[in-house]
Amino acid sequence: MRFLDQDILPMGMGCWAIGGQFYAGAEPHGFPGIDDAESERAIRATLEAGLRVFDTAAVYGAGHSERVLGRALKGTRDAIVVSKLGTAVDEDTRQVLHDETEPGEVMPAIERSLRRLGRDHVDVMLLHLNALPIETARPIFEQMERARAQGKLRAYGWSTDFPESIRAMCDLEGFVGVEHAMNIFVDVPTIQKTVSDSGLVALLRSPLAMGVLTGKYDSTTVMPDTDVRSVNSVKRDYFQDAKPAAAHLRNLAAIRELLQTDGRTLGQGALCWLLAKSDRNIPVPGARTERQAAENAGAVAFGPLPAHVMAEIETLIDRPPEGPPRAR
Repeated sequence: MRFLDQDILPMGMGCWAIGGQFYAGAEPHGFPGIDDAESERAIRATLEAGLRVFDTAAVYGAGHSERVLGRALKGTRDAIVVSKLGTAVDEDTRQVLHDETEPGEVMPAIERSLRRLGRDHVDVMLLHLNALPIETARPIFEQMERARAQGKLRAYGWSTDFPESIRAMCDLEGFVGVEHAMNIFVDVPTIQKTVSDSGLVALLRSPLAMGVLTGKYDSTTVMPDTDVRSVNSVKRDYFQDAKPAAAHLRNLAAIRELLQTDGRTLGQGALCWLLAKSDRNIPVPGARTERQAAENAGAVAFGPLPAHVMAEIETLIDRPPEGPPRAR
């Protein structure tokens, strides 16, 4: 596919997990047990597999994810770095502080990301505030357009699950993409149609349902209390009371064989389901290790799931309707 005037494979690497632990007060927002050296190997394995899109954010690890990614990508000219702004953090204490919604906060946030990444520009900067009112968001994007004119950004977009938010910014020249939640448990045809109709690219977060779709967790799994998946979330229901949600485990069991069509792993099948949904989709599954990175990248070689498999999945999965737009 074509993205930012560059031919790329339709897959990327999500870099939330490699940020490690960070908190909002006492509540964990990150992942324990992260090894920076292994994270850098995962990034290099992603590059070696031919993938070029890396999705990070200032808030991931309170800046640590950007620093690790910047080190690993040093000297790589064709990597496409996607980062996000909109949340203030304390890097020393690894604390999330507050939303940054004033236009005057945009340029300093971009400069901080550039320093952490060790780059002179960010390829795509996303607004990370999913449900921010359009009238508040518009001046933020106008500042991003100024940063693009200065060469600090190549383009920008919004990490949002609200179609009207996307439509409201499509007139801006540098607005090229949207990041939204989507996986085989969460189908969102309305926002996918909005992306397509607007000629944008969709970066897909939570493509593996925070790991549930890899099949490595079962009903006996309990996440440690330092893991974001131990916290019940109104946005994400992949884990409940630190355990994989029973409804999702039942659905996975029902479609397990179909996802493994032609020798795919479960995770690869879930990623190939997303590739089959639209040729504008770029799933960005997280990877903590070299092995995970290589497996995720391997989905591209298999390509989209066949149409008959996609149809059969729909007869077996018990998925709630899309419903009104909401932050996910």
